[in-house]
Amino acid sequence: MNAPVPVELPVVVIGAGPAGLAAAAHLVDRGIEPLVLEAGPTAGAAVREWSHVRLFSTWGEVTDPAAEKLLAPTGWTRPDPATYPSGGDWAARYLQPLADVLGDRVRTGARVDGVSRAGRDRIVDADREAQPFVVHVQHADGREERLLARAVIDASGTWTLSSPAGASGLPALGEHTAAEKITYRVPDLKDPAVRARYAGKRTAVIGSGASAFTALACLADLAKADDGVGTKAVWILRRGLSGSTFGGGSADQLPARGALGLAAKAAVDDGHADAVTGFRTEVIERDGDGRLVLTAEDGRRLDAVDELIVLTGFRPDLSFLSEIRLGLDVRLQAPTALAPLIDPNQHSCGTVYPHGHRELSHPEQGVYLVGMKSYGRAPTFLAMTGYEQVRSVVAAIAGDIESADRVELTLPETGVCGGAGLFDAPEADQTDGGCCAPAPQLIALGTAAPSEENSGGCCGA
Repeated sequence: MNAPVPVELPVVVIGAGPAGLAAAAHLVDRGIEPLVLEAGPTAGAAVREWSHVRLFSTWGEVTDPAAEKLLAPTGWTRPDPATYPSGGDWAARYLQPLADVLGDRVRTGARVDGVSRAGRDRIVDADREAQPFVVHVQHADGREERLLARAVIDASGTWTLSSPAGASGLPALGEHTAAEKITYRVPDLKDPAVRARYAGKRTAVIGSGASAFTALACLADLAKADDGVGTKAVWILRRGLSGSTFGGGSADQLPARGALGLAAKAAVDDGHADAVTGFRTEVIERDGDGRLVLTAEDGRRLDAVDELIVLTGFRPDLSFLSEIRLGLDVRLQAPTALAPLIDPNQHSCGTVYPHGHRELSHPEQGVYLVGMKSYGRAPTFLAMTGYEQVRSVVAAIAGDIESADRVELTLPETGVCGGAGLFDAPEADQTDGGCCAPAPQLIALGTAAPSEENSGGCCGA
């Protein structure tokens, strides 16, 4: 029998974001030494890049119990659990204090560019499971280092790899050469320089999720401001319009998430945005004035726009895991056992069955993808999902299988039924969206949940 990997080795956690830092907190709570490697210059580096965006989850849903336990002796004050933080709030008031209390267990400017088994590439079977993991690190100052680990938790997220404008999953023709007029992030229109870029301009927004809703609402607000005269958005959807296009409205159990869709609907209804449906971008070219002209696969050409915001999702970076034996779904690039639970082609109502270490395991024992990265290309990930994932995974690493298997997580429903794959069909649904697509209703944040009679039928809150 192979000797076990030495338990005195640390567990390497890749990424000092919400899931990674929570994993470290759970490891400390279990008496296991974590080593968190963050490519960015600070903890929560990715979150800080969207610091201006307000979360649709409350403070009570974006802090982890083990992390709070670790923070408590420092005098940390828990924010009001009923209020909504921005990304900047989340980083400054929770992620950074958590990184600070973890101390030198968190190393920033440390980019992981390879993970393997010591002395074993992915081909070799012999004595494989007895070898520790070896993690190759590239430091910001140019130093290279190899670290040994008893297990690896990859919580590096998907932020660095945005999906392109092209509907095929590849960049549209001309997308690279038009890069200076394209952003793949929700712009911060409170920044004067950014605001000037979009004020009085015609901007296309490609996407159909919460980020696209946010961008449309921000552009509509700009259009209504004194310096926004002439501001116009063109909302490009690959699917048709249905009762579910704007989300679950008042049937969404996260009221702020439902409100985002309603804000996007208001932008369209008020004339600040024009919706173009069934448009699958194939080519992006410039007209004589340097503006962008988008052409679809079916030959349709849109009127020129000044700017393009592409919010078509993210994808995981698997390049540094090429020597590890991963079991990934061929469509989603998510762990094989998890993929059926989150597949947007089939997944209904925004619910996800409770899942933990078993659904997140791979043929390579001791390596786990957690947090946003665990979802691969699937959307709708919530922080509370990541916290429950790392609790279960760390319990499994500690050998407490009873606790690891006791997954107790109920996620709030979106109030929307049907998968994105169905909506993307050529005959994209133009109907009312069925029993799970309620007529959107305006809601006020912080008010009581919608009553059952208005909660959206079979997907009722």
